[in-house]
Amino acid sequence: MAQVDLVVLFVLDGLRPDGLQQAETPHMDGIFESGAFTYSARTVMPSATLPCHTSMFRGVTPDRHGITTNTWVPQVRPVPSITDVVHGAGCTTSAFYNWEQLRDLADPGSLDRSYYTSNCRDAEGDLEIAEVAAGRLGEQTGFAFVYFGYTDIAGHNSGWMSEPYLQAIGNADKGVGQVLSALDRKRTAIILTSDHGGHERTHGTEMAEDMTIPWATCAPGIPANHKIVEQLEIIDNPPTIAAYLDLPTPDEWAGKAVQSILPAV
Repeated sequence: MAQVDLVVLFVLDGLRPDGLQQAETPHMDGIFESGAFTYSARTVMPSATLPCHTSMFRGVTPDRHGITTNTWVPQVRPVPSITDVVHGAGCTTSAFYNWEQLRDLADPGSLDRSYYTSNCRDAEGDLEIAEVAAGRLGEQTGFAFVYFGYTDIAGHNSGWMSEPYLQAIGNADKGVGQVLSALDRKRTAIILTSDHGGHERTHGTEMAEDMTIPWATCAPGIPANHKIVEQLEIIDNPPTIAAYLDLPTPDEWAGKAVQSILPAV
């Protein structure tokens, strides 16, 4: 198993795999090239931000967790999130984000540090999130969530795969690089992904452009440039993070740790 004591989950809202491949993204390219990756991971329906993030954190689909719009509602049958699991094991948890609705991805009391500011409609907002995260994560152990929201805003404003959208991805890449530079990579596992894609100026459908997302991870012991051939689902994130930190997984989670990297981690 990789000897890591920190997992950092980067999420770029609305990031399509082909957008990542076309934009100027040297830092994110480095994550893909130094670890395991797929450009064909799948999100859930409805392919909207809060339902997708809830599945990404709670390891179940919307028909189980009950979040089907961007308005949070209490779970009828609660499912623990990866943040709850990590905190419950006595590890540190943190979140840095600029879209307010993501405040409900963990149960009250499970976050040791949370930084939110309403700036996702500005490209500089993602860089502010990165600056704060970089200043805080150098000494942290446990689990950290770093979210950049302007990529989605650019898609809605100008269209997915438009030049402003690709520039927003490149801008977020600078933020990723800033955070990476502050981390001790010898003890850190990185996961980089998205919640959903998009088409024209919208998303939320079952179209491949909306449902297909990139996913990559790098950590000590992960072979470089390893293409994941199994179908990876967004609900596989919580058990994969738990595997990195050698934590048990709740019975309620439907996702599975990414099998092809398990021997390495």
